[in-house]
Amino acid sequence: MKKFFKFVKFVLKASLLLFFVLTSVVALRLLYAPKLQPWHTFVPAELTAEEMDKATWKEYIERENKIFDDVYHEVVINTPESEKTSVNRYFEGSRIYPPKLKADWNRSYVMVPKEPKGSVVLLHGLTDSPYSLRHVAQLYYKKDFAVIGVRMPGHGTVPGALTKIVWQDWMAATRMAVREAKSMTQKEAPLHLVGFSQGGSVAVKYALDALEDDSLSRPDRLVLISPMIGITRLSKLAEIMAIPSIIPGFEKAAWLGIIPEFNPFKYNSFPTNAVKQARLLITDVKQQIVRLHKNGRIKDLPPIIVFQSIADYTVSTPALINDLFSYLPANASELVLFDINRDTEFLPLVRPVFVNMMSRMLPDLPQRYKITIIGNETPGDSGTVERSVLPGDKNFTARALGLKYPQDVFSLSHVSLQFPENDPLYGSSPDPETKDEFGLNLGIISNAQGERGILEINTNLFFRISSNPLFPYLAERIDDVIDEDPAALPKKIDVQSYINSKTKITEEEYDAIMKKTDYSDGQF
Repeated sequence: MKKFFKFVKFVLKASLLLFFVLTSVVALRLLYAPKLQPWHTFVPAELTAEEMDKATWKEYIERENKIFDDVYHEVVINTPESEKTSVNRYFEGSRIYPPKLKADWNRSYVMVPKEPKGSVVLLHGLTDSPYSLRHVAQLYYKKDFAVIGVRMPGHGTVPGALTKIVWQDWMAATRMAVREAKSMTQKEAPLHLVGFSQGGSVAVKYALDALEDDSLSRPDRLVLISPMIGITRLSKLAEIMAIPSIIPGFEKAAWLGIIPEFNPFKYNSFPTNAVKQARLLITDVKQQIVRLHKNGRIKDLPPIIVFQSIADYTVSTPALINDLFSYLPANASELVLFDINRDTEFLPLVRPVFVNMMSRMLPDLPQRYKITIIGNETPGDSGTVERSVLPGDKNFTARALGLKYPQDVFSLSHVSLQFPENDPLYGSSPDPETKDEFGLNLGIISNAQGERGILEINTNLFFRISSNPLFPYLAERIDDVIDEDPAALPKKIDVQSYINSKTKITEEEYDAIMKKTDYSDGQF
């Protein structure tokens, strides 16, 4: 018994020492952290998951409207004088103040054609807003699909909203949006889910849930853009570093990054709880995939098409292949990978590991799904080519796309795939007629040059490309998906029945290569 008490005493002492060290390290970091502002401390009252499961779309919008009213009264009118700048989204006199823009894309929206032939629910990413999939929404609307762009709970309002949200709330919002989408069409009309980044994991989770819950409408197609099926394992360390935030005076420890809010439709500041909830969601998705594979129900999963950049600072491409695609049935799914630009003056500066990344990333062939690679072959070959290998095959076929990587673009990024170059907020070449639509163009800042410390914002945040010079290809492929007749898709493909559960590069190696150690730059 004495030994037991000695052991307990030792554990307590060690725990206290560890907590003291952790608190000291965090305290040192907080000395240099900016002050928390009203948009960091205010937490709007969203509907809970239980309330959303009983709510109508109208009731969700009514609560959403109230939340934005609360943000105005609790945050906007309390913006400190020092923060009343022309590029603060929470300053009423700012040029990017969302309610005064041509459209406030922070809010949920619905687009319904006269005679909908199908419906689609669009699920945006973490810290993002419905703006991120607006161009995809237009593709569906033009094809006579009813479109619902749902604002995920905790998003579009204030960063502080993400300090208390849980991932189950995002799932409840998705279920509610799907109920509304299905009510707009005939019962047999196709239902699609489109998910960007974390919205991709939400879409996959909903499709998996629908296999286990007959009360949920099953989607006929999933379209995923840079889906978050895996993130760095070091995200857990960020959660540990946030533990001292429970101590009065250490509230800033709950934030990975406290950054000026100069984007009208995306948070820049990043609370640790957001990463925690993303990690918990991903863990649940992976466990559910394995469970449904073991009991044989994964075979009923709808076809999935994924668009993914081979270089991605935010999500793990190996996890996408290992933890999702390796379990998919032979159901006409497809993985589309965008390679780096090999015809650029930057190529000599590209790390060698990325020059060979595509060959290391691809799984062994044959596979049960189609694999498509978009890129150019060698320096001097600026035209991009689509190279595809069909399920069950080992040989690639190629076709020229008539598109080019610009010479100053060495790769795409996690945040760029779904935005055309003429996007008024993120585009590198915004349309002259719409370039002032949202008060600021963040896509052209990467071209800005001058002395350090001159601009109001840190230009390091914009080194990442924010629009896609190959967007016409992505739009073409999504159009093809919309036009498909679900009944015409193959139900079974004669292919070698095995699961290749390992790629040539592991998730750990990929993490190390990308150096994904934190998200303090607000670029999740």
